[in-house]
Amino acid sequence: MNSSPILTAPHSRRQFLVTSLAAAGGVLTTQAANPPGDIDAHVHVWTPDTEHYPIAKGFTKKKDMVPASFTPEQLFAHTVPNGVARVVLIQMSFYKYDNRYMLDTMARHPGVFSGVGILDHDAPDAKATLKALAKQGVRGLRLYANKPDVEAWLNSPAMHALWTQAADEGVAMCLLANPDSLPAIKQLALKFPKTRVVIDHFARVGMKGPVQETDLENLCRLAELPHSYVKTSAFYALGAKKPPYKDLAPMIRRLHGVYGAKRLMWASDCPYQVEEGQSYQAAIELVRNGLNFLSADDKKWMLRGTAQKVFFS
Repeated sequence: MNSSPILTAPHSRRQFLVTSLAAAGGVLTTQAANPPGDIDAHVHVWTPDTEHYPIAKGFTKKKDMVPASFTPEQLFAHTVPNGVARVVLIQMSFYKYDNRYMLDTMARHPGVFSGVGILDHDAPDAKATLKALAKQGVRGLRLYANKPDVEAWLNSPAMHALWTQAADEGVAMCLLANPDSLPAIKQLALKFPKTRVVIDHFARVGMKGPVQETDLENLCRLAELPHSYVKTSAFYALGAKKPPYKDLAPMIRRLHGVYGAKRLMWASDCPYQVEEGQSYQAAIELVRNGLNFLSADDKKWMLRGTAQKVFFS
């Protein structure tokens, strides 16, 4: 299809998308600048076709490609029935610096996907690579932000140049971090006040057990930087790790109090969110109807507006 019409009833919109997707042979597109439907701000896709899209050295299909396949078509089986019209793709680790599958997916489904790529930030051509990725619709760079690395980046000329260029290109730095990295992340972000910083999955606060107050406080302190954002995502991996995820409500409420809904964005972290015992619907339902402190406007920002601003503008 060429574009999604504005339909007022959610059921009608979802049925239209499902029907149109099937008619298009699995290709979902939109030409609208601001189409109806929510945005999933964090999804991984990959193909079992490792001949055309080989995985990087050190990874194996048996160990690392689990599940064996999660293509856009498999993703749409979850997003479309749940009223999610657009998705931010996150480059998969086992492809490393080869972003081709993500970029090809974005090109095959115009307007549906934005992307967060991975590059070698120490490579001599890192700045040229970033520029090329940005031209292809990439709006974020993924960084594996463990504490020693972030502390090293504080004095890294290569990383400083990349963060400066990211602001110029409108690209966010998307950090997969553990809680102990947060103080150093704040120091680094303070050096680049124009660069957007997105923290994935609550910085994994609550992943290894109950939420620690010190960890949550450090995540809240990052809100002092106006260009910092947090993905309220990966519910399957945090706290009790089972639907309806209501145990995460106090943490989300704290973050809402300091960041505001305009700097929080919902995401699923598929395919992991749809593994046994979990579901896509349960994850999005927590934000849609499970948090009584959110206003209707808050929900619009968390489910759509924030991701639209950071990854689709």
